[in-house]
Amino acid sequence: MVQSVQRAARILRELSTRGPRLGVTELAERIGVSKPTVHALLQTLESEGLVRQEKGTSKYLLGMALLSMGNAYLETQELRSHSVAWANTLAERTGEAVWVAVLDDAGHILVVHHAFRPQSGVQIPDLGASVPWNTSALGKALVSFLPQQRQKALLEGGLARLTGNSVVDPALLAGQLEGARQTGYALEDQESTLGEASIASPVFDRSGDAAGAIGIIGPVERLLSEPDRQRHAVAVRDVATLLSRELGAGRGVAWRVTD
Repeated sequence: MVQSVQRAARILRELSTRGPRLGVTELAERIGVSKPTVHALLQTLESEGLVRQEKGTSKYLLGMALLSMGNAYLETQELRSHSVAWANTLAERTGEAVWVAVLDDAGHILVVHHAFRPQSGVQIPDLGASVPWNTSALGKALVSFLPQQRQKALLEGGLARLTGNSVVDPALLAGQLEGARQTGYALEDQESTLGEASIASPVFDRSGDAAGAIGIIGPVERLLSEPDRQRHAVAVRDVATLLSRELGAGRGVAWRVTD
């Protein structure tokens, strides 16, 4: 492992998750290296457009070059390229906004596609949004089908609390993951944003692994009140199954439906 590259990557991660503006001293303390070393790394990153220095404060922010890299990642993301049409189908079927997401190394779900709610007013695109896995139905649906060792690490690795409804008890969350494995979908009730809920199902690739998740997000009263909750859950699960088959997953990945 190249130490300088690792340190540069940590600087970018700190700016993306702890920023948006950090000075040399703050970054040096966070990554545990000397200020001259951090300053040299920042100068190199700045020359490549990966960070920029703010006038007036001398603090650093992420650079514009990262945007083109992010767009390039999305363009090569197989799940996203296959999910566009299916996300639109799910949005039309449920009347709600649809997110498609993958899990990053930090334990957050990353939104790689966002289909707007049909026949609605102004909506803000959430493409690129990052949310702790335990506060999202997408995260729960995806993690519920990960290998046990990875799942255990996520449960024991610190659970985020974004609202008073966020589930931070590992045992309770493990029970929710088992429920998602049984039914094929996971629920989130105001655990990320007050007033909002989500319903999501995992999406599998040709190897049979969970490649991501697809789900709907919207006001809690529209998503979780019966009989809409059950109707939406079936729609999400159906579309996730069809998307999985388009990605090459066999019928053997289907869950045991008990609801």
